[in-house]
Amino acid sequence: MTNQSIVNIISNSNYESRRVTKRLMEKLKNRGYQPSLDFNQDAELTIVVGGDGAFIKAINKTGFPSIPIVGINTGHLGFYQEIIPDQLDGFLDAYQKKDYMIENLSLIGAEVFTKNRNFYLTALNEIVIKAQHSKVIHLNLFLNRHHVEKFSGDGMLVATPSGSTGYNFSAGGSLIYPTMEALEITPLNPLTSSAYRSLPNSIVIPGDIITTIVPERRYSNSSLLVVDGVEYTYRQLKKINIRMSKKEIKRVTLNKDNYWTNLKSKFL
Repeated sequence: MTNQSIVNIISNSNYESRRVTKRLMEKLKNRGYQPSLDFNQDAELTIVVGGDGAFIKAINKTGFPSIPIVGINTGHLGFYQEIIPDQLDGFLDAYQKKDYMIENLSLIGAEVFTKNRNFYLTALNEIVIKAQHSKVIHLNLFLNRHHVEKFSGDGMLVATPSGSTGYNFSAGGSLIYPTMEALEITPLNPLTSSAYRSLPNSIVIPGDIITTIVPERRYSNSSLLVVDGVEYTYRQLKKINIRMSKKEIKRVTLNKDNYWTNLKSKFL
């Protein structure tokens, strides 16, 4: 057995996912593959069993690897999870025949500047900055060092194209086709009055533009960063630089039109 025949399986812990994982392991073994429940860097494919949340957690937990990845949906929405459990044999047949496509999904990277240190964060879906304890926050937004606005509201979200269907869409942002090289900046409940003037709608920008978010000094110790649903807090936060990451995720898809099918079936 060579390393090229290793297939990673990452599953969440619900009953249906465990049941599907057991079936999947048997089918892989029967086809000459070596399934691994421990993430193996030498694998030729990673299969995530669960919902979109499981997919996002798996990507983050494994450090955004270059190994192609595909999802089997045992959850609800399933934008990332293309395969349903009843299609296991059909998927494996197509995979062995190389009858599939690789979709490169962009990641978003952020450099967080505090008074004494810098931190680097990467996300598949989005990065959000807001105040702790659901307070209003005041932020200055710069695009390539050009001041765009002084924002006041619940916070600001920067999403990737593939992440535009998640939190971004729920917050009133637009949908962006997943392979486009763009980012979307979406305001979260912006305040618009005689005292506060914030842009009420999203801004879609090229991926190579640097988005800089600077919280007012009084929020330097009370700002909250949410990265793909995981919360981070920093002392003496100065600013955050966000841009499209040079890393990409290679997602295996069987149908190039699956995105449009998902839009109709999940949202309409």
